[in-house]
Amino acid sequence: MSMKSKSVVVTPKFFDEATIRFLEKSDLSVTVPDFPEGKNDATATEAELIAVLSEADAWIVGHSTVTLSLLRSLPRLKAIARRGVGYEKIDLKAAVETGKVVTIAVGGNEESVADRTLALMLSAAHRIRESQQQLIDGTGTILIGNDLYAKTVGVIGLGRIARNVIRRLKAFDTTLLATTPRPDHAYGKSMGVEYVGLEELLQRSDFVSLHAPFKPETRHLINADRLAMMKKDSFLINTGRGGLVDDRALLSALKEGRLGGAGLDVFESEVDPGLIEITKELVRLPNVVATPHSAASTHEGLRRTNAVAAKCVVSVLNGDTPPEDCLVVGG
Repeated sequence: MSMKSKSVVVTPKFFDEATIRFLEKSDLSVTVPDFPEGKNDATATEAELIAVLSEADAWIVGHSTVTLSLLRSLPRLKAIARRGVGYEKIDLKAAVETGKVVTIAVGGNEESVADRTLALMLSAAHRIRESQQQLIDGTGTILIGNDLYAKTVGVIGLGRIARNVIRRLKAFDTTLLATTPRPDHAYGKSMGVEYVGLEELLQRSDFVSLHAPFKPETRHLINADRLAMMKKDSFLINTGRGGLVDDRALLSALKEGRLGGAGLDVFESEVDPGLIEITKELVRLPNVVATPHSAASTHEGLRRTNAVAAKCVVSVLNGDTPPEDCLVVGG
């Protein structure tokens, strides 16, 4: 048994040794539990989570659902550090009620997600998936794709990831549109971004890229009516959150030829498992390029987010305030 006075439990996969050493050098005992076969921190039951967290002072969490009943069962726990920036699976009211500090790993994965966003744009437009399938099938038929170069790209939401996407898109000589609740006009002028309303953005864009947070008011931000506003040969890219798009409506638009294609890293079935069959239909379409919510999952991106989460844990357990932009509640 470790003689260190405080402990941290790390439940996400792919937690690197360098960050574990950092935590240990900060005088913390580190536990990386083995879940039962076929389970991970997203699918583990509340009882399984309680079993591994009962003596933890801090928890570095991946995709677990964090509820009031879970937190009430963990009186020793002080800090919950999300490896990532989305915290919709954490009941923040419950965290406040039970006196926990919740942090996110701001700045860790934005470059990786921005890279994936451009990869999906280019893959969908250039019909990479369809072209490879032609080679697999032995036909080698040449399919005519579309350029990203000199096109109009509409960005919905203007946080860190979106700004990194915009920085990359400048190299493609794109016309850049953005819609956001709080336009930063100095930024827009410096980057050549035109602020427009959502409907105008949808009507003018050749590519629409989603980077808005998922909230009750942004659920189905892209619905059947708004899909109908988009150009028939345009592409919808979602590396934001499942639920921003009505995936059933998107499936209909794609099957009926009302969109050029889509690049998707997130799906509505992540928040509504009853829609898993819709997800399966979407990813089978030849003009859909899809990845399993893995845009942040690069070796480099995971090392960065691991490090930020670890620093947040050390700050909280040492009685310090974590970085302001990483602190969600508590402190």
